[in-house]
Order: sequence, then structure tokens, then C-alpha cells
Amino acid sequence: GLTPYLVASGVEVHVAYLVERPGFGPDLEEAGAVIHSLAEGGGRIGWVRQARQLIRRLRPDLVHTTLFESDIVGRTAAWSLRVPVVSSIVTEAYGPEHVANPEYRAWKVRAAQVVDAATARMVRRFHAVSSASADVMAKRLLISRSKMEVIPRGRDVAKLGVRTAERRAQVRSSLGLELEQPIVLAAARHFHSKGLDVLAKAFPAVVAQFSDARLLIAGRNGPATPDVVAALAAGDVEEATTLLGYRNDVPDLMSAADVFVLPSRVEGSPGALIEAMALAVPAVASDIPSVRELVGTDNDLVGVAPLEDATALAAAITTMLSDRRRADAMAEAAQARFEQCCSMDAITQATLSLYQRALGR
Repeated sequence: GLTPYLVASGVEVHVAYLVERPGFGPDLEEAGAVIHSLAEGGGRIGWVRQARQLIRRLRPDLVHTTLFESDIVGRTAAWSLRVPVVSSIVTEAYGPEHVANPEYRAWKVRAAQVVDAATARMVRRFHAVSSASADVMAKRLLISRSKMEVIPRGRDVAKLGVRTAERRAQVRSSLGLELEQPIVLAAARHFHSKGLDVLAKAFPAVVAQFSDARLLIAGRNGPATPDVVAALAAGDVEEATTLLGYRNDVPDLMSAADVFVLPSRVEGSPGALIEAMALAVPAVASDIPSVRELVGTDNDLVGVAPLEDATALAAAITTMLSDRRRADAMAEAAQARFEQCCSMDAITQATLSLYQRALGR
């Protein structure tokens, strides 16, 4: 999303990736970036070697890394060649919830934290997607909070489109849904941190009030899929739920939904919620720090439910479905907040300023 704006501002953008993924390159190339594959093999050592070769050849002013493996590789390679590094903090990691998460092994979580903290010393400036993430990760990586700058995630409204009655009807028709049928949507990978099992436990109470309600969950299967399926079965709402798998049309799905739900246990920045706000979709979310930072504390933008509370989550959803006029008013207010805080122009300028500070200018 940010690449075309950086390119338009005069930045020459090169993107190096470690793992081949279908469809990754064309969008970035269309946005004006030059793509480089480091996926030839050799593990982390091979990645570092290839990254050093690429940095030597390109001689960039700055290297910007994101996500664990890319952070370790990019920081090490750039630092060894004395190129300034910026790293993005896009989520909270290494907390008690991660150590206790059955998807991970505790010793691996702590080992990753040690490696992350060690290579964090190679970073000139950090970009965090929320103050909450910056506060937490500064402590967990043992770095000064003053080295972190908060720039929220943004979304390109031109790519998201507009939520219209025509778009709603077309998408619903393609999914075999009735025009006035209550539709609840979640969009997340099936990981414990995303809280989809809590939403599955909440949905029977929604169906109890709206018998024709349907839950759509867009996102790749993952370690939490069995828990989600088991919760749906226990609540006897399997027939009222569709697991859509990976989708590249989430904005269309949001335009067709009556309520978007983000039941996450933790989010660095609630990107899917930001999209819902941009499209003026009534939304409900877990009461977590990054959500509160985005929407405030007065609950006039998004319905907020206590973390892990399926009963409260169901109540927030049914309130949205019961009072459509109020839900639409909240969604319009949320859209105004998006325009104020998450426009791509503002985020581009903030990112360019971060780069200048990292370069000591």
C-alpha cells in the first residue's frame, strides 16, 4: 500500500523477499518497486549472504525490515556493511500469552526473543504501528522507547472502493446469500491470537436472536482451525457458518456484511478493523490496547467487548444488528476517524520523516 506513495515522492524502492509466494511480486512491481528474490536456499546463513551481495550491489541509503526472519537477515546484512537500518514493529511478541500458546514451544519463543533483541542493537530507528506495541516491545527487546516512532497502518481508499447497495447485492448474490439476511464477517488467519474460537462460541447467541444470521470467516486455515471448528460444532452453528478460506476480496466481503468482527487477543495494529472503518462497515472488536488507541474510549465508533468474553461479544454483535440506524451512525463516525488518522498521504510523510531521522538528516 505504501510503495506507490513512496515512489511518487521520489524514493527508489527495492523489495527483497525470502520465501516464494504466488502473487507477491506483480503488485509491488506495478506500484513501482524493483523485486529481488533471496529464496535460493541455504537457510538464514544463505539469506544473509545473498542480502549482503544485494546491498553491496545496490548501495542503498537505508534498509527497512519487517517481520522476524527478514529482521534478522536484513539487520545483520546491512549492519555488516554499515548501512542504516529501520525495523517495523507490527505486532507484540514474546509475552506470556505467546509462551503459553499451544501453537508454539516456550523455549523457541525465548530463543527468538534473544536473537531479536540482539539484532535490535543494529537498528537506527524503529517504526511501530501503535503506541501499545512500541511500549511493550521496547521492554521486551530491551531498547530505548525513544528509538521508536509510531506511524499507524493506513489503507488506500482507491483500492478498497466504496460500500454501496449495488456492491452489497452483487457480492451477496455471488455467495448465495439473501439481500436482507444478517451477515457477520471476520477476516483472519486461523491462529490462537486472532480469537476466532471466541467468535465461534459467541455466534450461537446471535443465531438465537437472528435465526437466519450467517457467519462468514475469511482466512487461511492454521493451527487454531480445529478449535474454531469444535466451537462451532459445540454451539450447533456449523450450518450457519461458512469458512471461506483465503480470500483476496475482503473489501468486497466487508461491503456485503452487516457487522465486521475483530475478536483478536492481540494485534500490533488492527489492520482489518482499519479497512472496515474506511468502508464505513459497522464493527465490533475486542477491548485490546491497539483497538482502544485507534477508536478511543467512548465506544461511539466501534462496539468493544471485553477480551475473551464470548457473551459480551455476542451482545455487541446483536446490538449492531438490532439497531441498524445507530450502527450506521457509528460506522460513519469511524470512517471520519480513518480519514483523520490513517490516510496514505499522512503516513507517507511520516515515513519519509522517519527515514530522514534514521539517516541523521
